[in-house]
Amino acid sequence: MGDEPHAARHPFVVAVKPLVDAMGGAMVEPEQAQGDDVVLAWEGEDVVAVRLPHLSDSLDHLLAELERRHGVPLAELDRRSKQSVVRILETRGAFSVRHGVETVAGALGVSRFTVYNYLNRDDSRSD
Repeated sequence: MGDEPHAARHPFVVAVKPLVDAMGGAMVEPEQAQGDDVVLAWEGEDVVAVRLPHLSDSLDHLLAELERRHGVPLAELDRRSKQSVVRILETRGAFSVRHGVETVAGALGVSRFTVYNYLNRDDSRSD
C-alpha cells in the first residue's frame, strides 16, 4: 500500500490487513475516510479506515485470487475444477452481481449456459 496509513505497523492494522486484502479493500488514514469507508478503532482510538470495493470490483478480485490459487488461468482448468470454482463463487455471492454469470463464464472460458448447468447441478444434489 503506497498510501499505507501512518499506523500501518500497529498490531491491529497488521492483524486485519490480510482480511482487507482478501476482500479487495484498501486501508487509508482515518481522517481520510469518506462515504462508506469503515473506520476501525483500537482501545478507543481511530487507527485505520477501510475502503470497501464495489461489488463488481470484488468479483474481479475474487476471480484473480482463484486464478492465483490454481496457478493457471481459470479457462485452462478441467471441468471438475471449474465446477468447484463456480461453487466457491456462488457461496461468495458472485451471481448476485449484475452480469455475474457472464463475467464468470468469460473467465472460465465457458458459456453462460454451462455456468447455469454447474449451478443447477449443485441445486439438484441438495434435494
